[in-house]
Amino acid sequence: MDVSATAALRHLATTQALRRVPIGIIGPREATQHQCALAEELGFAMAQHGLQLLCGGKNGVMEAACKGHAAGGGLPIGLLPDEEWQAANPYVAIPIATGIGPARNAIIARSCLVLVAIGGGVGTLSEMALGLQFKRLVLALADAPVVDGVPRLDSTEAALARIADRILWNL
Repeated sequence: MDVSATAALRHLATTQALRRVPIGIIGPREATQHQCALAEELGFAMAQHGLQLLCGGKNGVMEAACKGHAAGGGLPIGLLPDEEWQAANPYVAIPIATGIGPARNAIIARSCLVLVAIGGGVGTLSEMALGLQFKRLVLALADAPVVDGVPRLDSTEAALARIADRILWNL
């Protein structure tokens, strides 16, 4: 019987055998409708597959990802640049106020096994570059910045399959 990586991931999640290693969704605070829809869809799918979301906890792509993750039964973590946890978007279940501004991008990139960029500008580009430096799998959806070594994918299903492959490869 041939089992897909996403099916294996879902099975591990239901048996509680999967550690909740963070997966990052990164992108702009001022996002397009399309970027937000993709982020929400991927956040939901991640929760359904037992994956832990870690993001910057602010608006735009981050808020949409948290909204989807929470709707799917997840507990999204927001690593905030701000000094107070109240700065998190309303869907962040676990707000962590760092007070270190954009330097928190390095913590997100280091902490996540995989980073998925959905759209973005300079901040997203810095997280992508840091992710590559830390030897993380970095994926790009929609109109994320073009970076050498970062595969461009055409769907959230493709992103989820790559995430599942990376997790199963690291067990």
